[in-house]
Amino acid sequence: MTLVRHGATEWSRSAKHTGLTDLPLLAEGEDDALRLAPMLAPDNFDLVATSPLIRARETCRLAGFGAVATIDPDLTEWDYGDYEGRTTAEILADRPGWQLFRDGCPGGEQAADVAARADRVIARLRQSNGNGLLFSSGHLLRVLAARWLGLAPQAGALFTLGTASISQLGYDHDRTEPAISRWNLTPP
Repeated sequence: MTLVRHGATEWSRSAKHTGLTDLPLLAEGEDDALRLAPMLAPDNFDLVATSPLIRARETCRLAGFGAVATIDPDLTEWDYGDYEGRTTAEILADRPGWQLFRDGCPGGEQAADVAARADRVIARLRQSNGNGLLFSSGHLLRVLAARWLGLAPQAGALFTLGTASISQLGYDHDRTEPAISRWNLTPP
């Protein structure tokens, strides 16, 4: 399974939590998405899905997969609730010690909520036995990677993802040994 984080947006550049706010890609994000295409082209994907949010859909389209992608609401980014549009530094000023993956967001989702969506995506991919390509956002993809490995969703905090990055989840020897094959590759 190949994971693609969307290209840069105004809020990703300023480190604001961007959950459900539907921001477009910056010109830089569009350029990066176009540069993803040759990195993805050699693979044959049985299933292509994208978050319904424009930043993921545009990354998918610019990378060359818009015509074959289905929209999957389970790939929507973490709902940050009251913390939407705020930086971690701003949140910590009001709530010292806060950690997204441990504490979640008031008025939004907790790690378990995001994990439930990630688990549904994983179950569909494993049932299809196909080679999937998923376009989404950073925190959702980090939780998805943790869940792929059988870890608690909080382990997603251990994986960082840059914008317009590609990661690949697979297996070591067989389907009983899920593994990360590649992580956080960005276009040259």
